Amino acid sequence: MDRRVLWAIALMMVIAIAPTFFFKQPPKRPVASTVADSGARRPSSLPDSQSAAVERPGLPVTAQTAAQPADTVVVSSALYHYAIATRGGAIIQASLEHYKNLAPGHRGETVRMLPEGVPIHQLAVSVGQDTLRLADWDFTPSTKALEVTGSDSLTLTATRGGVSLELRYYFGPADYQIGVAGRFTGLGPVGGHLLVDMGSGFSQTEADSAGNYYAYGIVTKTDQSKVHLFSKLKAGESAVYEGPFEWAAVKSKYFVAALLAVDSGDAQISGITARALPGEAKVVHASTTFGVPVSSTGLFRYRLYVGAMEYPRLRAVGHDFYDINPYGWPGFRTLIRPIAVAARALLVWMHEHLGIAYGVVLILFGIMIRLVLWPLNQKGMRASIRMQALQPEMQKIQDRYKDDPAQLQKEVMQLYKREGVNPFSGCWPLLLPWPILLALFFVLANTIELRGQSFLWLPDLSLKDPFFILPVLMGASMFAVNKVGMLGMPPNPQSKMMLYMLPVMMTVLFINFASGLNLYYFIQNLVSVPQQWILAQERLKAKAAAPPVIVSTKKKS
Repeated sequence: MDRRVLWAIALMMVIAIAPTFFFKQPPKRPVASTVADSGARRPSSLPDSQSAAVERPGLPVTAQTAAQPADTVVVSSALYHYAIATRGGAIIQASLEHYKNLAPGHRGETVRMLPEGVPIHQLAVSVGQDTLRLADWDFTPSTKALEVTGSDSLTLTATRGGVSLELRYYFGPADYQIGVAGRFTGLGPVGGHLLVDMGSGFSQTEADSAGNYYAYGIVTKTDQSKVHLFSKLKAGESAVYEGPFEWAAVKSKYFVAALLAVDSGDAQISGITARALPGEAKVVHASTTFGVPVSSTGLFRYRLYVGAMEYPRLRAVGHDFYDINPYGWPGFRTLIRPIAVAARALLVWMHEHLGIAYGVVLILFGIMIRLVLWPLNQKGMRASIRMQALQPEMQKIQDRYKDDPAQLQKEVMQLYKREGVNPFSGCWPLLLPWPILLALFFVLANTIELRGQSFLWLPDLSLKDPFFILPVLMGASMFAVNKVGMLGMPPNPQSKMMLYMLPVMMTVLFINFASGLNLYYFIQNLVSVPQQWILAQERLKAKAAAPPVIVSTKKKS
């Protein structure tokens, strides 16, 4: 029993760092900070996209024409509404029709990903040391509005000072992917470098603003994905991430704007700069610019993904794009991800096909997992009973060879072999539920389908219980399981201490975890009590039938 308790404690410590995701205080964004702050330091491969001048020898002088009134082209489907400005050609808003805002003061409104005045996909182009910004260019759109029913496109064209750009967006009705293709003319024969401003973060859309702010960051993909959290930067600090990258993204907890250079023939992302906005006591926003090579013919092409992090859509993109929303920590991800993906798929399937609330789904899932593991637990616990039956013989061997550790170990192993007992068989049933529990930790924290799902007094299964009822019930149920499980076991001061300490430790550990995780574990414990009771009765019968243990007190001469 001592070994099993130590294993349990060790595994629980694996998730001990997880509360740091929930203790973050929501930082305040200073009013004086602006996305257009232009002090970012860029690498030589990514010239400064904020350069205001075009009057340099390498490019034509920009004509000082009067600015035209800016229009907005709204691109709509049942899934989204994208707003694209004719001045600059950037995406200035992305409304996601399937998701509601959960932030106080805006709860129930349709999610609008972008803050006012913070567009994404704002372009500039550099040739040599010259940078041409397109933010104040007036584009002519091919249509004033676009209702997407099939494979539809929007074309924007503009010319200034001998340089022209034809920019085309491609849309599908049931996907957040946006194809982008463009052609510059007048840049000269050497090509250039496209600088894509991807904004500085998204609108606050979550009830847990601290958790959402903490998730803000950049994700990049080479051989494997890597997350660069904005919170790791200091106010005003710049960071450079050298490519090439197959894809890169700016993300919050549930939403993402990504640039994907994954099609054959696409030039990969050459690098990224991120500059934390100045004046933030705790950084949560950073101005980001992606660099993409432009061919000598002036052509560029890639895809955008602007929308929700729904696992099936992310996976359909390929190239490990689902790692934008990782299930598991680096190092544990390979083990946890398959279980997490399967658990997520089953939870969503039960909710959608059986028409039941996610809270009920988690209850049924907890019962089902315990029933599936029942035979394995039964086998392991009965092995523990056999181990207990060997204790009299073990005691004799320990008395006989207490001064000869090598022979003691040899005799013990021979006893195990002769009786057909595996000394570790009683431990692994205790470990089996833990990969599932860890996988559910990430599923409940990161799966957008569970976002905002209420159950009984719980406003959101992905967030902590506001009244801390479930963590207390979970701790009490753990005490009950352990209490029943110790019936018929030899008195052990350490086991008795852990009987009381372990539930308290777990309650404290789980108190800020997702309420859905507490609900699942509480149900697991409740369903375990009958099995523990049955096996405890078998243990008591085996103990009654076993010969008494005689401990030798004779001193060796």
